[in-house]
Amino acid sequence: MTEPILTVADLSVRIAGLHILQGVSFTVAPTGVTVLLGRNGVGKTTTLRAVLGLTPRGGEARGTVRTGGRELLGRPTHRLVRAGLGYVPEDRDVFAGLTVAENLRLAERRGATPAYDRVFALFPELDRRGRQRAGSLSGGQQQMLAIGRVLLNDNRLLLVDEPTKGLAPKVVTEVAEVLERVAETVPVLLVEQNLAVVRRLATDAVVLSAGRVAWAGGAGELLGSAELTRSLLGVGSGEVPVSARSEPGLRAPQPRTEGGAA
Repeated sequence: MTEPILTVADLSVRIAGLHILQGVSFTVAPTGVTVLLGRNGVGKTTTLRAVLGLTPRGGEARGTVRTGGRELLGRPTHRLVRAGLGYVPEDRDVFAGLTVAENLRLAERRGATPAYDRVFALFPELDRRGRQRAGSLSGGQQQMLAIGRVLLNDNRLLLVDEPTKGLAPKVVTEVAEVLERVAETVPVLLVEQNLAVVRRLATDAVVLSAGRVAWAGGAGELLGSAELTRSLLGVGSGEVPVSARSEPGLRAPQPRTEGGAA
């Protein structure tokens, strides 16, 4: 059996007195896309942030997070990034006052050759808009920049948090196409609520509920069962989540929960 690229065991996170994650355990396959699913507020973003060592000051994370036999929990975030963990945050977090080119330069890892050819092949718009301030980009263009910053470097694993959130249908398709191509060469741990995107990308699925793993298995098995998707996610297997129905294909922004996590 192929060794998982990431093993999370009994991960518990407390933030501001709240027990957000309560013994979460799952693995990420060394190929393809593993998706973290669940209703709002169950701990999906908190899980990604805990893996990256981004638990808020005063918070506490316990358990085991391992890759390649090495324990990640407790290591500084910058060292995890240099070791090959790439992260695309939920709200993009581009530097609005800097240009596109400056945002990309800041993402270059010391001692490595940045893959500008790869980034610009996937996102030619970023090449054309190199001198434009990131804050003046559209939401879709900012998402491309956020993904491009990560892809500038070689990674062992990508953690991507709701990359299609709030994007127009055409841009959702473009982002999904890019992630599909990226997943051919690097495994992805993805948080996503657009089930059409999940159906296209995911090979494995982990469903969180109230800070625990409620279900884990093949994504096809989950999405092929109306009973499972309805009981675990609150939608039928062929539906878009209720929160996404403000416009066909467009997922409306969600209220923040868990002190900022989704």
